[in-house]
Amino acid sequence: MRRIIVSEFLTLDGVMQAPGDPNEDRSGGFDQGGWQLAYFDDIFGQAMTESFDLAGAFLLGRRTYDLFAAFWPKQPADDPVAPFMNETPKYVASTTLSEPLEWQNSTLIKGDVPAELAKLKEQDGKDIMVIGSGELVQTLIANDLVDEFALQIHPLILGNGKRLFREETKPIRLELTGSKTTTTGVLINTYRPAGEGGEQVAVPIGEEATSKAS
Repeated sequence: MRRIIVSEFLTLDGVMQAPGDPNEDRSGGFDQGGWQLAYFDDIFGQAMTESFDLAGAFLLGRRTYDLFAAFWPKQPADDPVAPFMNETPKYVASTTLSEPLEWQNSTLIKGDVPAELAKLKEQDGKDIMVIGSGELVQTLIANDLVDEFALQIHPLILGNGKRLFREETKPIRLELTGSKTTTTGVLINTYRPAGEGGEQVAVPIGEEATSKAS
């Protein structure tokens, strides 16, 4: 089976909006885009390279797909990342896009997205990586489709912006499976659902505390 890995740049208060560019996503009046760029170092770059080595495909929502499709095909052939981004299969979950998709090796997921992704996971192959795609990630979490969270947590508090884990997110018990720290203080942590076989386990609020008290 293939795993779905959600890989995100986060602030310490959980904001994932517009890490790479001031104009990446200004929705909601967000004016702090580009906050991630000052934290890049060799350790961070190596971690990203290693994660890409595990990826056999990308899974993207509409907004992230549009950003990537407008950027990566225009990069020079000697760019260290562009060939990989362009050549790797991309699956796009969207109700507003139509085929054929312009960016090479892109496939539109139609209809019942959770059901189609569950079928995709049953195939043989390397991991499927989600980058950005905040709304899509909410669907993945709600339908127990995330096999791993790869979170790059930056020592920064923004106070506002779209968050990865939101008020409506159900409680899930996770297991820390890897951690390293960059020279700029970024925590690169990986988490997997702690249930048997790696499935997500919902944790009713108060259950764990009650169990310990008894």
